[in-house]
This record gives sequence, structure tokens and C-alpha cells, in this order.
Amino acid sequence: MANVNTNEEYISDSSSDFTEYWIDLFLGIKGNEYFCDIDEEYIRDRFNLTGLNQEVSKLPTLIDIITDLVDIEQQPEEHKDALELNARILYGLIHARYILTSRGLNKMFEKYRNGDFGYCPRVHCQLHPLLPVGLNDQPRLASVKLYCAKCEDLYNPKSGRHSVVDGAYFGTSFPAMFFQNFPQVIPTHVKETYVPKVFGFKLHDYSKLNRWRELQRVKLEKRLAKDGIKIENVVGGFISNKNTEKKETET
Repeated sequence: MANVNTNEEYISDSSSDFTEYWIDLFLGIKGNEYFCDIDEEYIRDRFNLTGLNQEVSKLPTLIDIITDLVDIEQQPEEHKDALELNARILYGLIHARYILTSRGLNKMFEKYRNGDFGYCPRVHCQLHPLLPVGLNDQPRLASVKLYCAKCEDLYNPKSGRHSVVDGAYFGTSFPAMFFQNFPQVIPTHVKETYVPKVFGFKLHDYSKLNRWRELQRVKLEKRLAKDGIKIENVVGGFISNKNTEKKETET
């Protein structure tokens, strides 16, 4: 009975309107820092769970566990571990859908602004904040990666506990949806690249490669300028894609 009193007195600083004890415990596990809290009404809306019964068994029971309508400690001992594992999997799969909603995006924006996902390790990106992304929307295929909108590349999480998180819990569409909703944080691309030198002189092969890259960049900029596409102080590729699509539609 002591556990019940603890649950009732538990106060969380979570931004969710409906703070659930199981969710707070889940979010407090080391390695789950990338997740945000999901509103109870979203979890209990069966429309949001369409198709998830194919990924986990005993879906109604798992929902009750996540929303604290059922105490997992009261479940049979032989089923307790399996239920807890499936509840965590279900929460992750629901999370991938929730963070594409307006409320979920706002919560992830706060985490992005606070640097909860880390910063780009590339020197020229100057510690630009990262976003979690999945390489596949199906679970158990690939772990979560981190996307930098400044260099538009992917990185592995530094921490081993983050590198084992399933990428499907964030999905492949999250970064694009994020920047479409928050275009004000799309960074300006940088053109700086590292060129190896010996005593200040460029190495011949690298110098040759660098000249080729520069030539290709100049050709691309001329073609884009000819097509009327902005090339100075260009922000992330999402805005650029919109301009390109608009140009193609007009033609």
C-alpha cells in the first residue's frame, strides 16, 4: 500500500496535462532522454494506435499499464517482465506518431532548444543542435541517429545507452516535419570544408580534389542562379526544396 501513497503524492514537472507515474518512470530511465511525455488522451485514443496490435500483444492491457489504470506489480510474476518490455515498445511506437502532432512537435522543440539531443560534432557546424531520426519506420531494424540541419548529415549518438534506442520510436519523417513547423530555426548552410595541409601547403591529391569540388559547386550555383533560385545565405534544404518544387510547378 506504500507504493499507492507514493504514486498519489508524486509530483512531476512534466509539461503534460496528464502526468502518469509509469511514463515518468520510463522517461527517467537513463537512455530515454530523447523521448518526450505523451498525453494520456492521445494514448487512449484507439485511432492513434491503428496497426500497433501487430507489433505488440495484449494491447489493451499495455495501454492500462502505461496510463496507470493497471499496476504492473499486480500482474503474475511470470508475465511481468514481458508486459513491461512490451509496454516500453508500445510507448516508443506511439511516441513516433505523437511527435508529428502539433503538441508533440512543441514539446520536442523545447528539448531541441535545450540541446537535449546533443550538438553536431562537425567543427564547421559550430555546435548546432541535433534532432533524433530513424532510418526506418519499422521497429527492430535500425537504431536512432542524430540529424544536423546545418550540414544535413547523420551521426551516431555519443552515448552507448542512446545508440541502442530503436530509430522507429522517432521515425523517418520527424526532422522534415519539425523544420516545416519551425522554419525560423532552419540554419544557414556553411561552405567551409577542411583541406589537409603540410607546413601551410595543400597536398597535391587533396588540392586536386578540392579544386574539383569547388568547380562543381560553382557550376551548381550558376545553374541555380540561372533558374532563379536563391543561392546566397541559403537555409536548410527543406526551404530550398519548396523553392525548387514551386519553380518546377510554374514551368
